[in-house]
Amino acid sequence: MPSAFQFQCHLVLIFLAASKGETRYLEVRDASEDDPFLLLSEDLKRELSAGQIYRRSLRCIDMLSIEGQFTFTADQPQLHCATFFIGEPEELITIHYDFVNIDCQGGDFLKVFDGWILKGEKFPSSVDHPLTTSQRYVDFCESGNIQRTIRSSQNVAMIFFRIQLPGNGFTVTVKKTSNLFPCNVISQTPSGRFTMVIPHQHRNCSFSIIYPVVIKISDLALGHLNGLFLKKPSASCAGVGDFVELLGGAGLDPSKMFPLADLCHSFHGSAQMKIGCDNTVLRMVSSGKHINRVTFEYHQLDLQEAETRKENSIEEFCFPSI
Repeated sequence: MPSAFQFQCHLVLIFLAASKGETRYLEVRDASEDDPFLLLSEDLKRELSAGQIYRRSLRCIDMLSIEGQFTFTADQPQLHCATFFIGEPEELITIHYDFVNIDCQGGDFLKVFDGWILKGEKFPSSVDHPLTTSQRYVDFCESGNIQRTIRSSQNVAMIFFRIQLPGNGFTVTVKKTSNLFPCNVISQTPSGRFTMVIPHQHRNCSFSIIYPVVIKISDLALGHLNGLFLKKPSASCAGVGDFVELLGGAGLDPSKMFPLADLCHSFHGSAQMKIGCDNTVLRMVSSGKHINRVTFEYHQLDLQEAETRKENSIEEFCFPSI
């Protein structure tokens, strides 16, 4: 059976399918059987290809992966609501308040968080985000008209809100902008291919996949400077300023996950690992002295793969709770 973390993530992703107007295509049976990613289609994108603005109402718990204008109107006191936003890896999320009618003095609130929070765990983790935790929250009741437009630092963001008086609510417009060098990413899909590049920046970047996966690194360039690769001493990554680590765990925060493998030598070939954890993260640590790059692909781990050891694979870990 899936863990509570997987169930919550899958529930959010089912809301993603519904947020795209796909509810007429859903035949949800058991959350443990139906992969929410497979419930999405391209129909809505085709319908909006003429440049129409997508509009719809928000639910108390909701998820959006498409641009448009979205309105929440309380029909009863709503005390614990959240909307999750997600884009493609190379996109940033921009949220603009078009209209807000809430009672800040009466205890209502409307806050944007730069990233995601699930069961108290944050992505990106506090140690990897350019802002402090308090700076990642933008409270409308404190900023008001001063900051009506908020842009995320990565491809995910969310809104928390409490609205107690029926009839009150808000309207937001959501847009996406390009991010030339994506850093922290949550994958929308259980399979894909991605290249992460950190060009002379002192930062740590994580790519999170909320599924058990097989992940294969095909190219790793660390310490790239003026066309030369700097030779790395020793086989250990301890004390090395630039390296890649693979993490696995049952939560959202990479800083609370188990370290599975470190890679601190450049190579071109294939290093593969099967990770049966609820969440898999590839994290690049960069000193800022060099241009670092890693290319990898991944797909969801099935039970047959979990039982089969492949050549040129790093030791399997965390086998699975499914």
